[in-house]
Amino acid sequence: MMDRVIVVSACLLGIGCRYDGRKTLCKEIVDLKDKFFLLPVCPEQLGGLPTPRPPAKIYGDDGFAVLEGEGRVLTVEKKIDVTSQFIKGAVESVKLADFYKGKVICAILKERSPSCGVKTIYNFNSDTLKNGRGVTTALFLRNGYRVVSSEELEEIEKLKKEFG
Repeated sequence: MMDRVIVVSACLLGIGCRYDGRKTLCKEIVDLKDKFFLLPVCPEQLGGLPTPRPPAKIYGDDGFAVLEGEGRVLTVEKKIDVTSQFIKGAVESVKLADFYKGKVICAILKERSPSCGVKTIYNFNSDTLKNGRGVTTALFLRNGYRVVSSEELEEIEKLKKEFG
């Protein structure tokens, strides 16, 4: 089991680390613990942000733009720049995965998050969604890791069969 690692957004394992302090337990992901070592990460906490914390969104394109210095991460209400914390959290999350280099099958990250969004994130000026990746997802992809959305339950089921 220790030779197969899946990095997981900690909130999906029932850890109260979301911006609002709530948990987002995903039973399908928790069930992977019998076949894989699940490595929980919360990039926002790893970047030094408290829980709870003000909600934030990417101002600009997406996480790749943030990594390139062409986008920012700002809190929604007061527009406080938390870009450095989001980048630090992404770097620390990848460092944790690198600790298990060669054993990490993939990262399963929380959809719609400005850190962990895999396919969609929120538009900055509205509560609508747009195609894009969070900062941590972008960094995982840039470092060659496979990333799966927390909402891709069929993909998660395939992992069980593929490595079962």
